Amino acid sequence: MIRRLYYFLAPYKWFMVLALVLTLSVAFLGPLRPYLTQIAVDDYIADRDAGGLARLMLLYLGVLMLETIILIGNTYLMRWVGQGALFRLRNAVFEKIQNLHVQFFDKNPIGRLITRTTSDIEALNDLLSTGVVNIIGDLFRIVFIIGFMLSMSWELSIVSLSVLPVLVYATFWFKAKVRVAFLNVRDQIARLHSFIQEHINGMNIVQLFGRGEKEAEKFASINKDHTDAHIRTIFYFALFWPAVEVIASLAMALVIWYGGAQALSGQVTFGVLLAFIQYVRQFFVPIRDLSEKFNTLQSALASSERIFGVLDTENEITDAEHPVTPAKQDGHIRFEDVSFRYNENETEGDVLKNASFEVRPGEVVAIVGATGAGKTTIINLLMRFYDVSAGRITIDGVDIRQMSQSCLRSYFGLVLQDNLLFEGTIMDNITLGNNDITREQVMQASQAVQADRFIRKLPGGYMHRIAERGASLSMGQRQLICFVRAIVFDPKVLVLDEATSNVDSETEYLVSRALDSIMEGRTTLVIAHRLSTIQHADNILVMHKGRIRETGTHEQLLAKTDGIYRRLYELQYRDQKVNPLT
Repeated sequence: MIRRLYYFLAPYKWFMVLALVLTLSVAFLGPLRPYLTQIAVDDYIADRDAGGLARLMLLYLGVLMLETIILIGNTYLMRWVGQGALFRLRNAVFEKIQNLHVQFFDKNPIGRLITRTTSDIEALNDLLSTGVVNIIGDLFRIVFIIGFMLSMSWELSIVSLSVLPVLVYATFWFKAKVRVAFLNVRDQIARLHSFIQEHINGMNIVQLFGRGEKEAEKFASINKDHTDAHIRTIFYFALFWPAVEVIASLAMALVIWYGGAQALSGQVTFGVLLAFIQYVRQFFVPIRDLSEKFNTLQSALASSERIFGVLDTENEITDAEHPVTPAKQDGHIRFEDVSFRYNENETEGDVLKNASFEVRPGEVVAIVGATGAGKTTIINLLMRFYDVSAGRITIDGVDIRQMSQSCLRSYFGLVLQDNLLFEGTIMDNITLGNNDITREQVMQASQAVQADRFIRKLPGGYMHRIAERGASLSMGQRQLICFVRAIVFDPKVLVLDEATSNVDSETEYLVSRALDSIMEGRTTLVIAHRLSTIQHADNILVMHKGRIRETGTHEQLLAKTDGIYRRLYELQYRDQKVNPLT
């Protein structure tokens, strides 16, 4: 994990080298101070050399000031490097998520993915900012302390370090327990985020059905698991840190007992004894720091496992090694014996079974059928959100798997039943940041679907800012903007998936009047349950349980008295009043 994280630090490697040099300097300057204390006591205080003592104190003050300046500069440098690495990592994760196949999102809750791009990455902040370099600095500080101690008295050094086996055992026990605990903490955070995100999106349902109390109980249970996971980590730290303090105090007692006896017998000087007391205090400071950084490291590694789990996810929808672009782009679609199942490991039958049909350039083809018949699956396969399990789909004679995804999807303008708008201006939501689309093109497209009238009445017109998910607009207005967005890119193929189901009758009438001009010269696929949208289609595909059971025009299908379409019409359509398309 550390090696992989280094990739995001690589552009700052020379700054890291500088930070490491500064860290090692601080690691040396800290243990130097007790050594200067020993010289002051034995060489100047014992000899009553006030001048020498004054000069040494100036040196001591200089060392302290230099250590402080280096610490300030090094802290800023490493935080700057860490934020740069986090910036690159966030971009990498978001870009990966954007390019993953749609089926990935079927299996991974949105809240969990939000956790990966926010709190999981934020958990790496301390590790990438100061963690690794400071761990190295603490290790070298320990080495320098031991070196100074051995240079003064190897006997006192052995006595001081005799508690290390106990400390090593406690550290390895702590490491094993905390790693598992932190993995559990990250799991509980993702679970908490998923629950919150899901219930905020569905708050109207929760309130409508009076589920507030029950959902609060569920949240309390998840929140308790989250809290318990944190408390387990706190428990291990509550044991470990006092254990380190006790071991440090024991080492101090041994130094005073053994070193005091040696000082009284003249085998060591009082300056050495005083320096050793300071060294023992200093020795356990990086030990405590390392335990705290181990906390950071475990949390960061637990998060990085999840982050790299996303980054390592293989995209099941990939471009061909040598993509093919159709010589002539007319929007000629063919399904050839296509079958599909959402999960290849399932033993159940295909969602789509041996579907074959053709949509010639400029034709309007409607797809109807009961819920779950496979209508939307056809659209998802056509735009290659999923790959077919068997058979093939061609556009203008080229298998869509041989085309680049960008080329394939440039064919389509898509309007879904669930209209999605982003926070920003209406213009931004229509152009999606494409600077090649002019304001005049946007206005022409808006006028074509009768959206221009309401847009001009909004404060700011096309620059009116809408709230998240378009909450400040009516459902019909949001859907009209989605129509504008679909046609302003001048697609060869227009796909309408229940596109008028969420608009009122007046808006539907206006859109229906505009559809003739919008569809002209474009291949159009329509999934709809409203008669006004499909009655003039050149061909209607009737689906039932994943198969195309009937094909024909509206009149031809109605003529089949025992046909599926006739039954659907009698159940759903016959009471609908059809608006004249003039």
